[in-house]
Amino acid sequence: MRFAHVVTADAPDPQLVIVDGDAALPVAGLFDGAPHELQPLIDGGAALLERVRDAAADADGWMPLAPLGFASAVRRPPVILAIGLNYAAHSSELGLKADKAPTVFVLWPNSLTAHEATTTWPRSLSESVDYEAELGVIIGEPARDVSEADALSHVWGYTVINDITARDIQFSEAQWSRCKSFDGFTPTGPFVVTADEIDDPQDLHIWAVVDGQTVQDASTGQMIRSVATLVSHLSQSATLLPGTLISTGSPGGAGYSRDPQIFLRDRSTVTVGIDGIGELTTHCRIDG
Repeated sequence: MRFAHVVTADAPDPQLVIVDGDAALPVAGLFDGAPHELQPLIDGGAALLERVRDAAADADGWMPLAPLGFASAVRRPPVILAIGLNYAAHSSELGLKADKAPTVFVLWPNSLTAHEATTTWPRSLSESVDYEAELGVIIGEPARDVSEADALSHVWGYTVINDITARDIQFSEAQWSRCKSFDGFTPTGPFVVTADEIDDPQDLHIWAVVDGQTVQDASTGQMIRSVATLVSHLSQSATLLPGTLISTGSPGGAGYSRDPQIFLRDRSTVTVGIDGIGELTTHCRIDG
């Protein structure tokens, strides 16, 4: 199944919908107590997802998707974990070594934003803001000390993430959370697809286009550490709670490493996408 958080002029509070082609169905109207957002749906486990699936099969109330606006596909995760240097080409182009263990940091929840949203930052803070197309992994069943063989059974679904980064701040500080957590620096969506829709998370085309130019074009099969490896590794130190969002790293092609460099400018438009999941567009504005 495919889900999104949408908004309308009459209903500005985000509501969870099922998406099927060009149509959307509000989940909250399917039955008494049906979830209004993604997190309660995930918390309800497999039984609630199956009830939603069954109710949607014969439901009325489908509406056109095109006029709807989007909110962040993931709105209230318990935590956002990000993985750095998970593609050899990206670690090489940044001049950073991929260590024996994954590079892990946390993104702040204020950074979450939506498809077609405008992300704004002050020129005084950074003029070296970069894009990063990434596969987002959403945990379903709590994961603690899980093996790689069992790790994917704990994944609820997948989404698209643009891990926007202020490179000058990244290289001036010892940690990476702040440089990637400006307001609006973590667009997600527009859709979340359930895990059963993705046969192999390591066989997905991932790409990015900035102002009409394709700048990243790769496969998730090029990850140094697979989704299963990452989930297993992260679960060794702490329980991964339902709804946890994991941003799994970016392939090569970052603007910082290009000659000439490509950074997001005032009025830039960047679209990142993953085949089978969706295309996520962000509009950029620089203050000052």
